[in-house]
Amino acid sequence: MALLVLMFGSWVYCVLTAIAARRYLSIAPPPLFAPPPISVLKPLCGRDDHLEENLRSFFTQDYPDYEILFAVHDLADPAAAVVEKVRHDFPHGPRVHLIETGDPTVPNGKAHSLAHLVAQARHRILVMSDSDVHVAPDLLRRMAAEFQTAEIDDPPVGVVTCPYRAVPGQEFWSRLEAIGMNTEFLSGVLVAWLVVEMDFALGPTVAARREVIEQMGGFAELGHYLAEDFVIGNRAPQLGYRVVLSSCIIEHRIGGQTFEESLRHRLRWARSTRRSRPAGYWGEIFTKPLPLALLLWLAAPRLWPLVAVTVLFRALAAWSTAEWVLRDPLTRRRWWLIPFQDLISACVWVAGFFGNTIDWRGRRYNLLPDGRFQFIGDAPQTKVEARQLRQPPTAPLRQRNATPHKTDKEPVRR
Repeated sequence: MALLVLMFGSWVYCVLTAIAARRYLSIAPPPLFAPPPISVLKPLCGRDDHLEENLRSFFTQDYPDYEILFAVHDLADPAAAVVEKVRHDFPHGPRVHLIETGDPTVPNGKAHSLAHLVAQARHRILVMSDSDVHVAPDLLRRMAAEFQTAEIDDPPVGVVTCPYRAVPGQEFWSRLEAIGMNTEFLSGVLVAWLVVEMDFALGPTVAARREVIEQMGGFAELGHYLAEDFVIGNRAPQLGYRVVLSSCIIEHRIGGQTFEESLRHRLRWARSTRRSRPAGYWGEIFTKPLPLALLLWLAAPRLWPLVAVTVLFRALAAWSTAEWVLRDPLTRRRWWLIPFQDLISACVWVAGFFGNTIDWRGRRYNLLPDGRFQFIGDAPQTKVEARQLRQPPTAPLRQRNATPHKTDKEPVRR
């Protein structure tokens, strides 16, 4: 009986996914009346796949007034040389700052970099974007317009966050994880957006008003949380601001991953979610209709017609996110991998209830009950991390630019 209830609940969830997808697509992007100046903040660490291409997408924004600030822990980081190369190719582009932050002083190295970037940023609207993100030329225009969407009686918009299409590397496990992000994860985002007030943000690209970050204690405080993006979105409504799910869809290029790397990433995500929002983590059982149907079939083979119906509901939900919203070519070509991905996802979800340690960028951490985390030692080096470390530690070029009012002449050391 319990399996039947859970499976029927998963059917409802699939229908809600389709409704949420149509509702999301029906909202027209708002017009932009007065473009505010924007600071784009890019924390970097190592040379990710397609890093140069990703950075270039921020230099070609159709926006009148913005700056880009990059941060590395050390100027010998190979990402710094990529920044200088791209900056050299856009001498008349946006103002550019390259900041050396030193070793992290909080557990979250990304938040450590963001703290230094915020301190150097000139503008009130802060767009924080990861190094593995590729964006369309209208990203800043759309996000700026969405900060202006509040009605007279509505709270002001404090945070805007972008849904994303995961783009994998060539490895099978990377493709499988991308399919999961584009079908299962996004469905959860859209259903939550539909049925409750938006109280979370998605990490790859988040925009916030400076005063919102400051009222949260800045990244000196947020840096003690693993999921600092979730905390930003969660606390903004408590401070009287709205969180908006942007109409601009970005590409999250997750790169190549072995099975071990993919499993480590999934477990980190699962354990972080369990700590950040435990009730929501339990509710994820309804996002797994195919594993539930398989369990029901094993328990009562005579109910196999319900399994067939569940397949149709899962197909509806996957099509709603991957095709309607994301226009994802990967899921369109490899849709037959969805059942395999769902089984792995269900196993990871169960495993996420156990253990409180995670590995992140070569370090091991312990997760605390309130979502904070603590460094406990070095983690085994993954192949991807080793490949990044083998990149030549070329120091960034130090040359004067033809337009000194547009770009810094020297990297900033903090």
